[in-house]
Amino acid sequence: MAVTLACATVTAAGQDAGRIPRTTDGKPDLSGIWQAVTSANWNIQAHPAEQDVPAGLGIVEGDEIPYQPWALAKQKENFAARATADPERRCYLPGVPRVMYLPFPFQIFQTAQHVAMTFEWTHVVRRIFMNSPHVEGPVEWYMGDSRGRWEGDTLVVDVVHFTDKTWLDRAGNFHSPAMHVVERYTPMGPHHIQYEATIEDPKVFTRPWKISFPLYRRLEKNLRLLEYECYAFGFEHTWLTPPQ
Repeated sequence: MAVTLACATVTAAGQDAGRIPRTTDGKPDLSGIWQAVTSANWNIQAHPAEQDVPAGLGIVEGDEIPYQPWALAKQKENFAARATADPERRCYLPGVPRVMYLPFPFQIFQTAQHVAMTFEWTHVVRRIFMNSPHVEGPVEWYMGDSRGRWEGDTLVVDVVHFTDKTWLDRAGNFHSPAMHVVERYTPMGPHHIQYEATIEDPKVFTRPWKISFPLYRRLEKNLRLLEYECYAFGFEHTWLTPPQ
């Protein structure tokens, strides 16, 4: 019975992979509206439920972030001040990879030369230029500089040129401008993409580390991205109110 179930699972997975939509040049077509279903925006590591925080199993491989000693102390400081210190609370651009696991949908538009992602959260846009080099640095951008290439059916995106004014989650996990992110988007069928990112930052971490989670295609009828204006929901009261 177990063998039968295993074979059925493998067969179903193989059939699903064969249904991956493709562009005219044979590459996987990632176009559509997608969303991560995870609590990683609150904390990328495993965490219990708290007030206004859903519990989560985490997205970090091994559930360990290899901070240098000084950086671990800084993360704890960030955590203690997270209610007001998180740059997302101030409506700053969320950065990469955080933008990929915000609890909002996003849309992918794809051509052979360019992949664009538009996000419901405050109209964020990512542009991934294919088969081209990074711009010369040093440059500090909230969303970094993204350059893509195909490795088989996997879209690989190399991202550099970050600012340190973004966090990885609301728990105070952070990085420096030296962060380097390599993302991998692997379609698992017509409605699922396996997302993986390797993160390295020699100024903050002792070694590279990984996160991973699935992205799900949204299939509702007449679906489209709506508007989410961060400033409209009261975050400004903690940082825009003029002193008395």
